[in-house]
Amino acid sequence: MSQLRLNPLTDRWVAIAVERASRPGDFAPRWLDVEPSDRPCPFCPGHEEETPPALETYARDGRWLVRVVPNLYPAFDGRGPFSVDHLGPLHAQAPATGIHEVLVFSPDHRASWSGLDDKQVGLTMAAIRDRLEDHARQSSVRYTQVIVNHGREAGASLEHPHGQLLGIPFVPEELSAECRGFTGFDHRHGDCVLCATDTTERDEGRRVVSADDKVVVLCPYWSATPYEMLVVPRRHEAHLAGADPGDLVAVGRAVRDCLAALQRLVGDVAYNLVFHSAPHQGEGLFHWHVHVLPRLTSVAGFEAGTGVLINIVAPERAAAQLRGA
Repeated sequence: MSQLRLNPLTDRWVAIAVERASRPGDFAPRWLDVEPSDRPCPFCPGHEEETPPALETYARDGRWLVRVVPNLYPAFDGRGPFSVDHLGPLHAQAPATGIHEVLVFSPDHRASWSGLDDKQVGLTMAAIRDRLEDHARQSSVRYTQVIVNHGREAGASLEHPHGQLLGIPFVPEELSAECRGFTGFDHRHGDCVLCATDTTERDEGRRVVSADDKVVVLCPYWSATPYEMLVVPRRHEAHLAGADPGDLVAVGRAVRDCLAALQRLVGDVAYNLVFHSAPHQGEGLFHWHVHVLPRLTSVAGFEAGTGVLINIVAPERAAAQLRGA
């Protein structure tokens, strides 16, 4: 029988349709090619002039390993306060001020996060930390979303491995919902919801993909999509930029290892990495973490109409298969 499970981070229900669970081979690897381009890849070594000057460069022996550059086509750009104009009772608008940057986390055009070595992972996580620290100093930026889109189905427009950092002038609803989830759980139980999740899931073991003294990777009880994973540093810290350096690197390696397991299990699938850190000027009870969201199924009419996602692979089964991979 299918089950409804409540996500305590967002207070949203998801449906686990266990009787519809498929074998890993039933999921097709990503099949949409990233859009071809007539010009050389702007992120490959030797083509640095194709991008604006780098904001950060991490190099060794005269060769860059990680670069952060402004996005040529920013969704958010410019400084200034978040000023909303109300155009009558229905319409409101505001300038889309903010920061939009590209994180090129490997010089290798064919690389992906799942294939990074330990040193490259460390540099990548250091770059994310450094950019978040810089964004936090901008009074007009209230929150920064760090993402990695792998595969066109996940929104990638260029093949070269890269992520994006978007500093925006408001706290989006997804983060606001999570902030309310942390506060509400603490009021009811006197604990951080992710610290409690770490303890409970490690004790039970059924949904844990991997765990050590610094980080736990699990398929959350409330998984909304097949093989969804949550990567949680065990040390409580609201801001990614304030994390212990060892924890920061451990999380990056855990993301790499769980993506490699996913690839061994279901093939080269599209996915999104979503880094959630507390809003820049807020502490509260937040606990930074990473969502790993494979794009194995599509959103159909029920999901679009209700916002309730249907997951056809129970997280307990998904975690066991990923551990085996």
